[in-house]
Amino acid sequence: MEPEVKEIDIVPKVKKAGTEPEAKKVNLNVIKNWTEDERPRERMTRKGAQALSDAELLAILIQCGTKDVSALEIAQQILRKVDQNLVALGKLSAEELQVIKGIGSAKATKLVAALELGRRRQMIRNIEKPKLASSKDAVSLLMPMMQDLAREHFCVLCLTANNTLLHREFASIGGLTSTTVDLKVIFKIALQYSATRIIVAHNHPSGNPKPSNSDRQITQKLQSGAKALDMQLVDHIIIADRLAFSFADEGLL
Repeated sequence: MEPEVKEIDIVPKVKKAGTEPEAKKVNLNVIKNWTEDERPRERMTRKGAQALSDAELLAILIQCGTKDVSALEIAQQILRKVDQNLVALGKLSAEELQVIKGIGSAKATKLVAALELGRRRQMIRNIEKPKLASSKDAVSLLMPMMQDLAREHFCVLCLTANNTLLHREFASIGGLTSTTVDLKVIFKIALQYSATRIIVAHNHPSGNPKPSNSDRQITQKLQSGAKALDMQLVDHIIIADRLAFSFADEGLL
């Protein structure tokens, strides 16, 4: 019996027009799809952090964007929210950061932590016991601690007789416009560290360093109380963003 012969089509089949697979689209909202020269992380590795813009540094912390926007675009939105002001950025809470699309709880927490590390780095220069011989010295110490605080804080600096810093501590934390100052708490701290001189300070989140009537009254009470304990109130300083007001410099002590 003859084997069955099957016909073989040796003519290649021609694909119908329009049936070719489409080229895969590259999502340029994903930073890893950018060229290496454009990616912030690779640029920082090659050129150093100083070569990057504020937005690019933020983008590295944010890491990834959404399907619609890249991490860099999210970083630019954050900076626009604070008018490109890094001091204002340092005041944003995690909740405020999460208002921006693409910033969830984890990313917001990471950004707040990074900003806090930056703030502490500013303070580390004063970790030794410096001499506070003038209001300028005191402001240099207090500014990194207090300029970004969203609520009023009242701080006491305990000094030796030659103005060497013994201790610094927040004696009270209040609201957006005021804080309750307990003189007993302030003098308890001063006595605990055997201070002979003290400087007190508080911040104005409003950004206006001008003292209120209440500030003036508290200063008078502190001055009288210090004198009764054989201490000296050297100064009362108000920190408001990057501005400062010194009661001593203004002749109010």
